[in-house]
Amino acid sequence: MLAILIAHAVAALVAPPLVRVMGRNAFLPLSLVPLASLGWVVANWGTEQRLQIAWASVLSMDIDMRFDSLAAVMSVLVLGIGALILLYCARYFEDDEPRLGIFAAEMVAFSGAMFGLVTSDNMLLLYTYWELTTILSFLLVGHYAERASSRRAATQALLVTTAGGLAMLVGIIILGQLAGSYNLSEVIEVAPQGWLAGVGIALMLIGALAKSAVVPLHFWLPGAMAAPTPVSGYLHAAAMVKAGIYLIARLAPAFADSAPWRPIVITLGLVSMILAGWRAFRAFDLKLILAFGTVSQLGFLTALVGIGSREAALAGLTMVVAHAMFKACLFMIVGVIDHSTGTRDIRKLAHLGTKTPYLAALAALAAASMAGLPPFIGFLGKEAALEAALVTDVLPESARIAVVAGMVIGSVLTLAYSIRFIWGAFGRKQLKRPSPVVQQLHAPGPLLLTAPSLLAFAGLAAGLVAPWIDGLVSPYAQTLPTALDKPYHLALWHGFTLPLGLTAVVILGGTTLYLAHRTVARMRFEHPPLGNADRIYDATLRGMDTLSMRLTAFIQRGSLPLTQATILITLALLPTLLLLVFGPNATPGTRMWDTPWQLAVGVVMVGAAITAAVLRNRLGTVLVVGVTGYGLGVLFALQGAPDLALTQFLVETVTLVMFVLVMRKLPAEVDPRALPGNKLPRALLGIAVGAVVVGVGLFAVAARTAEPISLLLPDAAYNVGDGKNVVNVLLVDIRAWDTLGEISVLLVAATGVASLVFRTRRFGTAPRVSDAPASQLDAVTSSHETTWLRGGDLIDPKYRSLVLEVTTRLVFPTMMVLSVYFFFSGHNAPGGGFAGGLVAGLALVLRYLAGGRYELGEAVPIDAGKILGLGLTFSAGTALVSLFLGAPVLSSATIEFALPLLGDIKLVTALFFDLGVYLIVVGLVLDVLRSLGARLDAEIVSEKR
Repeated sequence: MLAILIAHAVAALVAPPLVRVMGRNAFLPLSLVPLASLGWVVANWGTEQRLQIAWASVLSMDIDMRFDSLAAVMSVLVLGIGALILLYCARYFEDDEPRLGIFAAEMVAFSGAMFGLVTSDNMLLLYTYWELTTILSFLLVGHYAERASSRRAATQALLVTTAGGLAMLVGIIILGQLAGSYNLSEVIEVAPQGWLAGVGIALMLIGALAKSAVVPLHFWLPGAMAAPTPVSGYLHAAAMVKAGIYLIARLAPAFADSAPWRPIVITLGLVSMILAGWRAFRAFDLKLILAFGTVSQLGFLTALVGIGSREAALAGLTMVVAHAMFKACLFMIVGVIDHSTGTRDIRKLAHLGTKTPYLAALAALAAASMAGLPPFIGFLGKEAALEAALVTDVLPESARIAVVAGMVIGSVLTLAYSIRFIWGAFGRKQLKRPSPVVQQLHAPGPLLLTAPSLLAFAGLAAGLVAPWIDGLVSPYAQTLPTALDKPYHLALWHGFTLPLGLTAVVILGGTTLYLAHRTVARMRFEHPPLGNADRIYDATLRGMDTLSMRLTAFIQRGSLPLTQATILITLALLPTLLLLVFGPNATPGTRMWDTPWQLAVGVVMVGAAITAAVLRNRLGTVLVVGVTGYGLGVLFALQGAPDLALTQFLVETVTLVMFVLVMRKLPAEVDPRALPGNKLPRALLGIAVGAVVVGVGLFAVAARTAEPISLLLPDAAYNVGDGKNVVNVLLVDIRAWDTLGEISVLLVAATGVASLVFRTRRFGTAPRVSDAPASQLDAVTSSHETTWLRGGDLIDPKYRSLVLEVTTRLVFPTMMVLSVYFFFSGHNAPGGGFAGGLVAGLALVLRYLAGGRYELGEAVPIDAGKILGLGLTFSAGTALVSLFLGAPVLSSATIEFALPLLGDIKLVTALFFDLGVYLIVVGLVLDVLRSLGARLDAEIVSEKR
């Protein structure tokens, strides 16, 4: 299973260059990937395969996959029809099709994502693949991005299915917590009960119904017909829309008897079958007929797999296979018609069957299976469905009658629109000669007809070998209870039974309804009784836009003081009100200070804070604010936390430098006109916020009842992380996931700052001396002064400091050595990758301040983006290496060896993760200096000129 996923991922990566070399013929080798994967499925049919890879076990995020009877059936559809669709693409598209390489990559990736979805046992992994198919569907539906209709359809599909997926995620969490496991197999075995489990099931069903386009979440599927025909034939007939059916079928053995299950699944399924069948019967676009027909059939499938009996499951899985065959075939036939004639409007097609009799025969075979006529597999499924509804004991008699009636009505509509599809596409329409578009058609090639031919004849062959099909789908059906003494099996002939009589009624009713289609066409509803779902969707979006704009206009009025005041007032009032309403759990105890040094430092910090509030000079304000940060570092040191103190000092220094760099572009003094007229409210708000923060901290500490986990960290750091520095081991081992997320945020922040400053060109290195204007270089060359820093020679003498240059030349190597020392010693002593990176960053800051922007380029002639990317690669690569070695992600190992002179060496693999942190911090500082420093320097020089 892992090899199949990797093969699809590799194929998706090589698809664009392959298409660039081979053109549309690249789809032929790409189709071999799902085809070879299908070989593995066939070879392992009837067995249960499991794949378990430890990832983040504490978070229940292990990679657990399971291949069983249900996954096998779905995999055949996903991979088999996926291979045929890719084969079809090799002649459907032309070589000059825009973005064809990206399209090919997305199609192959979708096939792999769907296989991952149907074989995932871990529900969180299933959700990941679920949303991956949503994203790929968005990209594929929006392939013709230059068309407004395609963009709208793609966005609509994305919003609806993503909203359903988010609801499903909440349901997954509820069921996983109740069952004590996030594995589907274990959740089904435990089958949690109660009202909360019912809520979880309802949320899971919302996700499934949205994915499978069941009423009232159906409207996105007809709109998605703006996609290329191969997308419709694969995603919206055989693969993506089957994901919801698969999920319902997977959960049915455990939850079909839960309270919300059958009312939701059966009711909405039958309503979808009837309403969408009626819409299909009235459509004129061949693709829309199939689209609404797909919604109708999906409703039918939803009701079948949701009944929760063996017979219904047998019928449901048979219909899933049948629907994938005939609907994918019909979509491809519509693509051939559109490709050959340039239209899909049945009002413009006449005598097409005379011109292309073989294509008409293929369409007739697939449509007969869709209509449920013997001897096709569609007939097997319809017969089994009627039998299941008639004999089930999980529904009361009145409900059984209603279900059978709904199925019969829906089947009548299915037969009617099937006839209309065939006659509308291929009939003569009482015309003596072909219509203009048919007269001009070019005959489709044999490769374009290969895939629909295989599917059309497969539908017929599957009906003729009913016992064999029964053997393939019955293993899953046997996981549900039966009401019959003798199990029901698929067969073309069961004798003169009630289901056979109902089939005759369907055939007679559907034929009659089609013959009366002209009368039906005159039945127009000015205002549909149930409304128009597409218009309701548009109205909902407009309402949300209006609400968001009004809320934004009320909260964010363009005033920074008002925005800050709103945030701070909320911060002050909300905790206070909660404490007053609910009352504190304990009375906090206070201890003002342990040593007089703490009091002295605190007085200095308070004085600095008050000074910052009254100063008008911007630079002075920044400096005194920095005093409060340095004071906090001193408190850390006094409390015995040298690692935190070191980091605080370094961070405060780097932050101070950043502030100073930005202050160069601002006036030195605050404009008196910008000062508030009444400072008392602001002072009171500041005091209130400070008091609330202190008070909440005191109450939180007093409310603790359990032993702090921090008491266990020293032993965990030494025995598990093989390090004495608790802070560093915590960052790179125990809570490495948090650190990975934080450094990713740092990377994004650095990229954002540089992008805002550079605006047009984000990447690049800082300018070097060789990039300076020729006039400056000539002046430097003619000078005979001693050069301490190459960039310093290009600084205006008014701003140049020889003492600073000499000091930098001496101190810079020392700081770099110190940063390396902090990096290597951090696992057992104060330091680590973060502290070491900050020291290296400060060394670069010193180099820049002494030598200017050209010196920065001489110091590090490497793009900051590459350093950031390399750092993230080291950190994330550590996670992947652990995974491939069979260990949990981001787990560390200790390697001990001896070296001459150095003696015994103990190397912890978390060092490589820390190296990524080191590089990201260095890259961040370099990026800030390049953007807020060198870039602003260039602008200042340009303005002076």
